[in-house]
Amino acid sequence: MKKLNFFLAMITLLVIGNHSFAQEKTVTVGGAPMYPSKNIIENAVNSKDHTTLVAAVKAAGLVETLSGPGPFTVFAPTNMAFDKLPKGTVDMLVKPENKAMLTGILTYHVVSGNMSAADLMKAIKNGGGKAMLKTVAGGDLIAMQKGKKIILTDAKGNKAMVTIADVFQSNGVIHVIDTVLMPK
Repeated sequence: MKKLNFFLAMITLLVIGNHSFAQEKTVTVGGAPMYPSKNIIENAVNSKDHTTLVAAVKAAGLVETLSGPGPFTVFAPTNMAFDKLPKGTVDMLVKPENKAMLTGILTYHVVSGNMSAADLMKAIKNGGGKAMLKTVAGGDLIAMQKGKKIILTDAKGNKAMVTIADVFQSNGVIHVIDTVLMPK
């Protein structure tokens, strides 16, 4: 009996250890390692694929917030995602007089809590094929599954695919997406 209990205890430790190790994995995004020990901003500034997002976060005054304890789930559009917007949109949004609009768009990409891809898939399954995600901006995103990918639909019907999931941070998780999401 003692051997069996010891064996079960060792298996439990191994499973728990592997689970936490999986979340501590360093993922490369935009040519740079994203360290789980750093916060969202500390990592994002190093991604060559997210220079537009970082500039927008700075212009909106959200650096301090996204450096805070969170936890946050951030759907992070790449530079190519911003390039899909009509010409001049980003330049217009980063102007000081448009700070409120920019802040609304950026916070529409953030959900409170720490939602891994597995958590999102479970929510989709539990929702009968779709999950409603309440954003920090107050709007809703619809998450659905297409094959093994997660697709987000915004308030205007635009669809964004998660291209890199589970980029764990000290204050949350980032999921890289291919399209900028827009609130109403």
